[in-house]
Amino acid sequence: MHFPRSRPSPHRRPTAALILAAALTAVGLGPAATPAAAANVPVGSGSYSDTRPPGTSGPTTNTGAPVTPKVTAAAKGRPVPTNDWWSSLAFQRYGDNPYSTPMYGHPLTYQATAGGLEVGYPTTPAIVGEGRQYEYAHKRDLTLGLTGLNSPDTKADDWSDWTVTPYWSDGARTLRTTIGHGMPFVYAKGSGGDARITTAAAPTVFADQGNVLGITVSGHHYALFAPSGSDWTVSGSTLTAGLGGKDYFSLAVLPSADALATYKKYAYSFVTGSKATWSSAAGSVKAAYTLTTQAQEGTETGTLQALYRHQWRHTSDPLTPYTYVSPRGTMKVREGTSFSTTQKASPVLPALPKSSGVDRARLKTYLDEVANAADPFSGATDTYWTGKALGRLAQLVPVADQIGEAATRDKLLGLLKGRLQEWFTAGGASEFSYDKDWKTLTGYPASYGSDTELNDHHFHYSYYVYAAAVVAQYDQAWAADSAWGGMVKTLIKDAANPARGDTAFPFLRGFDVYAGHSWASGHQGFAAGNNQESSSESTNLSAALVLWGSATGNAELRDLGSYLLTTESEAIAQYWFDADEQVFPAGFGHDTVGMVWGSGGAYATWWTANPEEIHGINVLPVTGGSLHLGGHKAAIRRNLAELVRENGGPAVEWRDILWEFEALADPAAAKAKWDAGHAGYTPEQGESKAHTYHWIGTLDALGAPDTSVTGDLATSSVFAKGTVRTYAAHNYGTSPRTVTFSDGATLTVPARSTATGTGAGGTPDPDPDPPTGNVFQLRTGGTLTTATGSTAGSDTVASGDGGNHDGTPYRPLVYEAKRVNGTLTAGRSTAFRLQLDAGTAVGLGQQARVSYDLTGDGSFERTETYRYFATDPVAGWESYRQDNGLKSATGTLGDLKGGTVRLEVWSAIGNAPAKLRTGTADSTLTIPFG
Repeated sequence: MHFPRSRPSPHRRPTAALILAAALTAVGLGPAATPAAAANVPVGSGSYSDTRPPGTSGPTTNTGAPVTPKVTAAAKGRPVPTNDWWSSLAFQRYGDNPYSTPMYGHPLTYQATAGGLEVGYPTTPAIVGEGRQYEYAHKRDLTLGLTGLNSPDTKADDWSDWTVTPYWSDGARTLRTTIGHGMPFVYAKGSGGDARITTAAAPTVFADQGNVLGITVSGHHYALFAPSGSDWTVSGSTLTAGLGGKDYFSLAVLPSADALATYKKYAYSFVTGSKATWSSAAGSVKAAYTLTTQAQEGTETGTLQALYRHQWRHTSDPLTPYTYVSPRGTMKVREGTSFSTTQKASPVLPALPKSSGVDRARLKTYLDEVANAADPFSGATDTYWTGKALGRLAQLVPVADQIGEAATRDKLLGLLKGRLQEWFTAGGASEFSYDKDWKTLTGYPASYGSDTELNDHHFHYSYYVYAAAVVAQYDQAWAADSAWGGMVKTLIKDAANPARGDTAFPFLRGFDVYAGHSWASGHQGFAAGNNQESSSESTNLSAALVLWGSATGNAELRDLGSYLLTTESEAIAQYWFDADEQVFPAGFGHDTVGMVWGSGGAYATWWTANPEEIHGINVLPVTGGSLHLGGHKAAIRRNLAELVRENGGPAVEWRDILWEFEALADPAAAKAKWDAGHAGYTPEQGESKAHTYHWIGTLDALGAPDTSVTGDLATSSVFAKGTVRTYAAHNYGTSPRTVTFSDGATLTVPARSTATGTGAGGTPDPDPDPPTGNVFQLRTGGTLTTATGSTAGSDTVASGDGGNHDGTPYRPLVYEAKRVNGTLTAGRSTAFRLQLDAGTAVGLGQQARVSYDLTGDGSFERTETYRYFATDPVAGWESYRQDNGLKSATGTLGDLKGGTVRLEVWSAIGNAPAKLRTGTADSTLTIPFG
């Protein structure tokens, strides 16, 4: 969330505090500190207070009354993950609502009431706010409860990574339900009454199997499941079932009425917990999402879960044909208790590398303007604006170092250290204070509800961690736990604690591992659910974790940062920028949103309707952690074109931020705007002319980021200009490091240095505008493109590992073209020519499958699998063509309207890898469209 301001938008996040140093030490995030009776708790050279400064406030209701977590006795003392999709269960923001505000689990929505849990499944969006917001608002289809239940409140009884268990009790009856992201089921445990479902309108019964009832309410199909031997009774809009001495029942929203049998199979396999795990290696980030279950009757322990778009686009696990509508686009159903995703790691650098595009003397002039300013912190006193100032200065340290300005570099480092140390020492005008009730560390002076609403901690603290990472790059002694690193880790623990079971801080307070992004509000007290405005200030923390972890040798925090950044990068592309144009509803006339809500999205900010801030708030701060945005260049172009339309002309107030954004897609265009306008503008308050000049000039020289290629070092990136790629990496280690990139290039980087190298094979735009023509070349990195002029390369077709994979893709190479438009040409069919080489390996056969998603919604209407091609054991390229014949085909072709074309190639047989030619007219796919 953000609040009105005249500068970069603030956000609301949870307050953070440390209490037990032992808890910190257990997970390597801080030094042991003896719990103190005194007001200040020492952490290395720094300290925080265990009481708030006089005259300040902690969490309150909307009327200013102090509030403590609303949890059951079983949950008391557990750190509450405040900034979540269900936070209003535990944070009572409104004195007259002791239950909850609407909660958006997707596909279901919920709201707690005295009689139980309201459940809805909104499938039709409303465009509101003069066309500036779309929402799938919670609307009750039914309420799940017990006969006679009239609870005075609802509390949080238990929670895990993306599930929560609300609790009701009126003295005679108790009810617990388990709900979560992606869960089509609501699991209930009750005592003191019969199962009771009340519907918003009289239901239509489409299936009656005694203890299993299928009903339709408001056009949505639900299944109700009571224990075996029970029977549902329908009386108007009230449905009841005796529990027969048992304490469980459940319901599910069905994708269609004929799915009842499938859902019945899992109705008594109750979800008891959820957990995400991740790893980062060789330029890839892998994650697994697992539910734990317990059978209430029978032996079935499987379940069904709906995957968001940012998940199913990156999983190879089989999915069912079932889908759901959601504010995030189509959700697809997985049968099983877990699924995994694999993504290319998002690039991070401490700064863009040295290049010929920057004039040293000119850059020095700009640097001196900042370093010699009368007040480099521009009067900042609160956590947010101090953070912004820290971020502005931190960006210039490696820039000054690049051009040999050691004195300026060291002066900037001194400014950073001095201000960080002030905040990291309790008792002064600025300090951090721990709240033992909310298990959070809040900086005072606070801002934008970071104290009273627990808003925006990940936004504010991202700047502190980033600045500390820059200091650590040059002064490791300063960053030691025994010095100031302990306080840095304490802030990290508050905002992004990777440890479950910690008694001092919740697990990943603001980051929602299943939704794929963070939430800003600490209480979630809105009809539209929770929200996040500046996704880019959220990824600023993730990038800071990569840099801090790399600089201090903390692999856990480095890999956490890579997981958070890579995951949220894809969520941002899909849900903020609608990169594939498959999420925003048809009636919403915008190409971007400034804010994502649980119910949808809004072309707005918290403090202004100015288009420049709406577009810029999800870009700033621009850093070496912003390079991931360059993976969707067509979306950047659409975004900026809309800005000009809405603004009635080019940007004025935040022109530097938006120039830097454009440079990620079209550096030459951005440089032309800088050249024409740099003399007469005032930098955005987290920016400087020095940094903007360096950023735009460097990208103009090296080219835009090429995110199709990744390095096996977290702090590496690739840029492409024409057909030349520039490889860059920073080595924080004490010995030289050879970085290997996914296209086969290598780069040797000296110790504690940044290095660059060039190579052929660059693509000018890894995310091109919609292709024209019907002949596609293959590009290393998974792209099909109608562009020509690339350099020949090859990809490795993985071994079939001795199995028979005829007709079933096994570890396939995948190439795609998106946003393809075309009219089906009568009498024509798919054609391809693929150059393959198995070397001297015997008994190999490669196979191809071509799939057509006609509208780009993720569902492939036509799939063609071709007979495999038996390669010979002689080195040299061989040509595999469509005239090998179709093995199978499903579905029907039609016109492509923003569609997706996919080519998959894998080893159908054999026990060795092969090569597939890329980047030339020798390997092409021709589609039957005009």
